[in-house]
Amino acid sequence: MSSGHSERRAEHYPRLVGDIGGTNARFAIVAAPGAQPTHVRTLPCADYDGPQEAICDYLALEGLAVPPLAAFGIATPITGDHVSMTNHHWAFSVETLRASLGLERLLVINDFTALALSLQQLQPHERTQVGGGSALPGHAIGLVGAGTGLGISGLVPCGADHVPLAGEGGHVTLPAADAREARIIALLAERYGHVSAERVLSGPGLVALHDAIRTLAGEPAAKLSSAEISARGLAASCAICIETLHTFCAMLGTVAGDLALTLGARGGVYIGGGIVPRFGAFFAASDFRRRFEAKGRFAAYLADVPTYVINAPYPALLGAARALETPLTMGCDARSWSPATAAPDAVLTASTPIQD
Repeated sequence: MSSGHSERRAEHYPRLVGDIGGTNARFAIVAAPGAQPTHVRTLPCADYDGPQEAICDYLALEGLAVPPLAAFGIATPITGDHVSMTNHHWAFSVETLRASLGLERLLVINDFTALALSLQQLQPHERTQVGGGSALPGHAIGLVGAGTGLGISGLVPCGADHVPLAGEGGHVTLPAADAREARIIALLAERYGHVSAERVLSGPGLVALHDAIRTLAGEPAAKLSSAEISARGLAASCAICIETLHTFCAMLGTVAGDLALTLGARGGVYIGGGIVPRFGAFFAASDFRRRFEAKGRFAAYLADVPTYVINAPYPALLGAARALETPLTMGCDARSWSPATAAPDAVLTASTPIQD
């Protein structure tokens, strides 16, 4: 690479990266090609009217100038310039946000697409295997994670690399594996109508699941948060909370196994999000892995597929940074400069070009 080419590429650093969920927005700076994120800060989404206010506050708190390029993963489908979050009130135009912040380029992708892009960058100590199996190189990789919502994505082979998926698999219909789960889902259906996987496998889902189990036990309602339910279940201080966590882990195993079969994920299935990594040994000892493999004639197939809990502190930020480098088409890409005049290795095809 010529020194002139290197200088042009360096002009587009540092870069701002973000991971925006229904509860928190996390931002960081990538100072150079291949560098780890620094200046990482987490801000509560509820404290801000929109992403612009959160970003400006982040930059002010860190004492940083607006960088030329930015990429964010956000917990909602990205179908065009207008972004409206599924589990939060933020709604905005990508191009308006880019222009208001003074960015040269702003790439916005689904948060689990960003997380999927990080999977092949994880170090061995940043994941914990649950159960057996060995990953096969060059095969699809699955990703599922529970937080404020339920995210599902993955990587599918494409030539010598993989392509990330942008879908809404968290909203598929939740199946029941036995009569007890069928009764739980029936109770939830009376209240919500459609019972998606996210309706149970998320922070709010833990509360809904706990309420349904209390109802089946003939117990009055108890106003517990998902954090309180988790704490009591992990401490073994409440029988209903313990059952709630066990049912949560088992149902997650069913959904993760379905994903592995759908993708042919012989490269493994990763568990992300903010809930499961906090369960620690409880999750490893739960029915998750048994239910993951409980697919009749394909039980042996799934027994060979490894499952991992992601322990990395900021994996989606790594994925957002990678999204700015990849030539893949994804999300909504707003820019004030022409791809035709950019350095060749700094170009990403715009999937949703903004018309002036």
